[in-house]
Amino acid sequence: MKRIAVLGSTGSIGVNALDVLRHLASECRVSGLSARSNWRLLEEQAREFRPARVAVSDPGARAELGGRLNGTTIHADPAEIAAHDDVDVVLCAITGAAGLAPGLAALGAGKTLALANKESLVAAGPLMIEAARRGGGRIVPVDSEHNAVFQAMRSGRHEEVRRIVLTASGGPFRDTPLEALAEATVEQALKHPTWNMGAKITIDSATMFNKALEIVEARWLFDVDPSKIEVVIHPQSIVHSIVEFADGSMIAQMGVPDMRTPIQYAITHPQRLAGLARPLDLVAAGALTFRAPDLEKFPSLEMGWRAARAGGTMGAVMNAANEAAVALFLDRRIPFPRIFQLVRAVMDRHELVAEPTLDDVRKADAWARSEVRCSTS
Repeated sequence: MKRIAVLGSTGSIGVNALDVLRHLASECRVSGLSARSNWRLLEEQAREFRPARVAVSDPGARAELGGRLNGTTIHADPAEIAAHDDVDVVLCAITGAAGLAPGLAALGAGKTLALANKESLVAAGPLMIEAARRGGGRIVPVDSEHNAVFQAMRSGRHEEVRRIVLTASGGPFRDTPLEALAEATVEQALKHPTWNMGAKITIDSATMFNKALEIVEARWLFDVDPSKIEVVIHPQSIVHSIVEFADGSMIAQMGVPDMRTPIQYAITHPQRLAGLARPLDLVAAGALTFRAPDLEKFPSLEMGWRAARAGGTMGAVMNAANEAAVALFLDRRIPFPRIFQLVRAVMDRHELVAEPTLDDVRKADAWARSEVRCSTS
């Protein structure tokens, strides 16, 4: 029995992960759960899965939960669960930079880190890779695109990879004229054409900053030069990503858009077990189309390649500035295009630390958030 901890269990990915773990009840058991503040849903999950421990980051929510789960240890820090002896696989679905410390703890303790938190690798890719090397842990990506690349990479050797092609749905504004984005509302940006996700990642899809983050993530996760990473718009979201090898062979991972498939593969890897997603009907799917992204409409992509090339603390700055700008947009304090402007301006002002420590990454993160707030105050 694999022992699984689901960090961020009350979010979209976490809820899907628990659906997978119900399906895999004969193969896996839940040993830990965590949430930031949704203690009511966490209590329901804990009563169903009966983990030995849970973590609640928000002090008020932790106080509400206290005493309601007899026999379950309640922690303040999800990193304590991630590093615990009774965990084999840590599925980290914590949103944003808050997922970094638990991810490092899991890798340092030799766990398999099923990583749905792309921000960790964006902000501190070299530190994550080094933590895995030193601690004996390994990273298996959960994001559908990187999970697809992870699977396709098994078809050849690293030195044979010519390029990685990340596919993108294009989000709710893929067919919206550039000039119309100035009037884009929060409600419009939250209407994703394919995926049902949390608010922050849905806005990232609307700006395509999700793909900018994925460029940086792929650079570290697969140890490739940023020039070998491309992005194409694929509205059907059936081809989840592609790896092209030196001989011209292109290996694509395909399937219906259902996050439970990459979640399950990350948990059961290297095994493949019967899954929950319906089979892909190629005839019903019809034509699969691909087109180049509009870099004028989505300048986020160029920022992603820039951060991947720069390395150091630039990824942390891009990620933190974007998180802060998205929060302002969701609060209706800035218009949609201002997200791009704020992130670029903060990246332009940043003094890069080429070989950062964890403290450097945290300082860069805090500085970027402060810069965004100061620019809009």
